[in-house]
Amino acid sequence: MGIKYDIWLAVIKELDLHKVRHSEVDRLVENFVLLNETPMRIITGNSDTMRGLVIKVLDKHDIQYERFVSSHITIL
Repeated sequence: MGIKYDIWLAVIKELDLHKVRHSEVDRLVENFVLLNETPMRIITGNSDTMRGLVIKVLDKHDIQYERFVSSHITIL
């Protein structure tokens, strides 16, 4: 008999913040993380300001995150 592998593919929901105004980030990120289940990814682009705004919302809600790529924040 051969080896059986179970493959589980997680669907990762994404919020892409390209072309989003900084003034809208707080509301969009908060709604996204509170209304969806993990895993999820927030695409911030290369803006340090945008990353900072996203991290501020995640910290406010005590949400753990990882930055595997500089332009993405991943919540597992």
